[in-house]
Amino acid sequence: MDIQQAALSALTTERLRGMRRGVEKESLRALPSGMLAMTSHPQALGSALTHPHITTDFSESQVELITGVHADPEACVTELSQIQQFTLGAMGDERLWVSSMPCCLPGDDDVPLGRYGSSNVAQSKTVYRSGLGHRYGRRMQTISGIHYNWSLPDVSSEQYFGLIRNFRRHAFLLLYLFGASPAVCSSFVAGRQHQLQPLGEGTMYLPYATSLRMGRLGYQSDAQASLAVSYNSLEGYAHSLHGALTQPYAPYEAVGVRAPDGSYNQLATTLLQIENEFYGTIRPKRVTFAGERPLHALRERGVEYVEVRLMDLDPFEVVGINSQTMRFLDVFLLHCLSLASPDDSPQEIAAVGRNQHAVAERGREPGLLLHRGEAQITLNAWGQELLDGMAPLASALDAAHGSDAYSRALQAALFGLQHPDTLPSARVLRAITEQHEGSFVTFVRAQSEHMRADMLKSPLAPDVAARFAQESQSSWDAQRAIEAADTMPFDVYLKEYLAPHRLQARKAQAA
Repeated sequence: MDIQQAALSALTTERLRGMRRGVEKESLRALPSGMLAMTSHPQALGSALTHPHITTDFSESQVELITGVHADPEACVTELSQIQQFTLGAMGDERLWVSSMPCCLPGDDDVPLGRYGSSNVAQSKTVYRSGLGHRYGRRMQTISGIHYNWSLPDVSSEQYFGLIRNFRRHAFLLLYLFGASPAVCSSFVAGRQHQLQPLGEGTMYLPYATSLRMGRLGYQSDAQASLAVSYNSLEGYAHSLHGALTQPYAPYEAVGVRAPDGSYNQLATTLLQIENEFYGTIRPKRVTFAGERPLHALRERGVEYVEVRLMDLDPFEVVGINSQTMRFLDVFLLHCLSLASPDDSPQEIAAVGRNQHAVAERGREPGLLLHRGEAQITLNAWGQELLDGMAPLASALDAAHGSDAYSRALQAALFGLQHPDTLPSARVLRAITEQHEGSFVTFVRAQSEHMRADMLKSPLAPDVAARFAQESQSSWDAQRAIEAADTMPFDVYLKEYLAPHRLQARKAQAA
């Protein structure tokens, strides 16, 4: 019995039914004109610090919608739809921008940072965002996406890291199939070097791009490129991050923690201010206790789930993703878990990066070659191998749930692989050129308006609306309680929170 057959036999019906997922969806608030909304996070949405389902990401103008944990993809989509409908209802005339790439942006320094109140934890969140702006520019941080959180019962940290290594090797297929950001507003690249081509007035693109968000214009960092994080073990991963969180980095020392007027520029001068700054297509995660550092939680209690971070918002879907895509992600992640997963190497990590950039920027180019080991292989051939290997897993999931939905999700992916003109990235470019005179902003404005009208045409059920209103009110009460409980000066709080010993597991601290 080979490794995949052994893994398949271990996937009992009970375990497959125990699969769980949740979604975090980021979207910019935009004006009807397509400009970034510069208003504060709407009061009716509650406290961005404490609300369980509605917060902000980098910018005050960037809403983040968070579902609970679900056993069923449809239930996950339903909850996300309800959260989004409540959010839109509180936004007045503003729209949720349905593209991952931003709307018309102001100057970099004018993109507003997220604000969370006067407590120490709230101030630290805003200072962290200030640091991101100094390090990478605020415009880059306004890029939005879908994060897919996924778990399966009885998976060890070692097995999750095996999944992560395979995910990174094979993530090109997700960029190809679901990338939906082949064009951008010219304001996003103003003053930056790039290889984009003009498509129409105010629009830049690449003809075969799938996800510019995941290419060199998106979440990339020369500083972090020097950080060769290995995913061969929890211990090695934690060691890499620990160094980046504790060792000063000269360019960030030049920025300084504080400005001459005493205000904070950033949390620290280390390569990473906190764990969340580390960019990656997928992250090992563990739910943290109040005030606990994420790295400590991982070291102390192991990996609990993975967070898939490379999914673009699909502008043709009302909530940016549908249940069929979620099902494909389920099969894809199971496949990554069930395959043999040799250790990565610096050479392979570099090849993974090259493949990601190639597919993000040229994924639909006929005959595109990717690096696999010492050889090259076409994207189409490698993708076909992967999809063929997923078929038994889709069948097993269908049997566990008494349907054919997983096999249909796999068939849809196979069709997309063979017909690149049907992919979201191709559909976006076709709509921009054929219906909106080459304008990215005009296209996304139209889609955003259509989505808003579709969601607001029928009201939320009274009990659902009442629950959201109560959550918003409770979140303001919770924020006030946090602010009232603070006794420590902010600089003392920050020193304590960032202390290196808080990154260690307790057994390491004791030693």
